[in-house]
Amino acid sequence: MREADETDAATARVVVDNEARGQGRLAENILYFARALREAGLPVGPGAVIDALAAIEAAGIGARADFRAVLHAVFVKKHEHTLIFDQAFDIFWKRRGFMEKLIALMSPVAPNAPQSNPKAGSTRVQDALLKRPPSKEKPREELTLDTRFTVSEQEVLNAKDFAQMSADEIARAFAAIARLQLTQDTVLTRRLKADRHGKLIDPRATFRHSMRAGGAVIDLAFRSRAERVSPLVVLCDISGSMSDYTRVFLHFLHVLTDQRKHVHTFLFGTRLTNVTRSLRTRDIDEALAQCSAGVADWAGGTRIGATLHEFNRVWSRRVLGQGAMVLLFTDGLEREGVAQLGKEMERLRKSCRRLVWLNPLLRYDAFQAKASGLRAMLPHVDEFRPIHNLASMADLVAGLSADRATARAHDPKVWLKTAA
Repeated sequence: MREADETDAATARVVVDNEARGQGRLAENILYFARALREAGLPVGPGAVIDALAAIEAAGIGARADFRAVLHAVFVKKHEHTLIFDQAFDIFWKRRGFMEKLIALMSPVAPNAPQSNPKAGSTRVQDALLKRPPSKEKPREELTLDTRFTVSEQEVLNAKDFAQMSADEIARAFAAIARLQLTQDTVLTRRLKADRHGKLIDPRATFRHSMRAGGAVIDLAFRSRAERVSPLVVLCDISGSMSDYTRVFLHFLHVLTDQRKHVHTFLFGTRLTNVTRSLRTRDIDEALAQCSAGVADWAGGTRIGATLHEFNRVWSRRVLGQGAMVLLFTDGLEREGVAQLGKEMERLRKSCRRLVWLNPLLRYDAFQAKASGLRAMLPHVDEFRPIHNLASMADLVAGLSADRATARAHDPKVWLKTAA
């Protein structure tokens, strides 16, 4: 609010001057448009508003494309902001179409226009344009309640299943996922680096230091094993049985790709699709739109064994080197090819350093690994974790560190014993 007030104060004189020159309400509309861009996430300050007014005055108002290009040159500073700007421009400066509406109203039957799917970023832009100013009514007298022994709203949200959340709760869950702080999983390599506090003596560095002092003083140099950030490979099931969790998982994977290094993501249903490049897009709406456009078997059947065979044959040697860790998002409901599934899971486990299976079916207290697909996969995983709410997702983030102390609580052997 303070930044908006500064913008209004800085541009008020410019608006009055432009109205005196005969531009009418154009300057005021540009000010409102800048507010909408700022609400949608673009860094638009008072200086950019003044520059836009000056640029419009210098270039003149011609075609719609020229007007868009002038505002784009002033307000857009990064490539990922172009999508939000285009959506906001089309909504704010849309053509009214009075004649088309009049003809439609006078026709005996108004034609139904085909509805198209909303473009990426349109939701945030519409929320920014339709945001109402704060009410100036006097606050009513509030009733004070003692909530010391009640459960907080955030705790209820953390424990609620993603499949049972409303649209508003899903939006709050997305915001909570974006605030997760992910750690970098590092592994020790066989390479050595110089380290004053190391335990290994470096003979070459020791001799060099001794020669600099004329050989009179021997100053020992030490070294230790170097650390390296291990790659993270994600295999996410997007079949119909996982449709209630797919979008939330992709939101989490986008945050994972943005905060960690060397993340490779694959989606599978009946075929395998590499969406690593799509999830590297900074804007989340555009990234999800690219994933949806590139996947042909969305919310369809499941062929876990066949897709794992394709991954092991084509992608395993490319992405599973240097101590990679694999996250497998799936419910494990495989009805055919169970023998192939067990064989491919064993090969996948031998190719990576750590294999973590994330299954939303663990939300049920009475869950048992009775299905043949589950029994074929469990012997080859290191951890078997739930992934159905924010609490389980935060637990996963804590477990992605190099420390395996928390892995004992998710030992898959426990589920094999109960299913026997």
